[in-house]
Amino acid sequence: MLHNWEHKMLARQLRSKATREENMLWYDLLSKYPVRFLRQRPIGRYIADFYCPTRKLVIEVDGKQHELADAKEYDAIRTDFFNCLGIEVIRFSNEDIKNRWVYVRDVIEAHVPVSPVLSPTPAGGGKGGVPIG
Repeated sequence: MLHNWEHKMLARQLRSKATREENMLWYDLLSKYPVRFLRQRPIGRYIADFYCPTRKLVIEVDGKQHELADAKEYDAIRTDFFNCLGIEVIRFSNEDIKNRWVYVRDVIEAHVPVSPVLSPTPAGGGKGGVPIG
């Protein structure tokens, strides 16, 4: 198991060696997104590609190596770990990022809406349920 500072150093290293698809997702969408995302974020013993703390959402960008049986098993274990923390995980392949950009954007926007969810108006239409006027 990595010590906390080793984990942070590894995350920093991963940020500097991001894939083209990770950079595309970060610079073209997530870094400018109205809801904050973090890049290569340590969470427990794993490092998530992207993490939205307000929505408890991890976004993973998977290259060809994730298609191998061992990688799929490892990814399932990571996903279970995040899920046990109440964190949802969505995955996109490099091909999704390159060739299905609108789909990727739409899925992220569905999971992390830009507009805030408004609470219902109190009964009576006024503050604390007291009618206005």
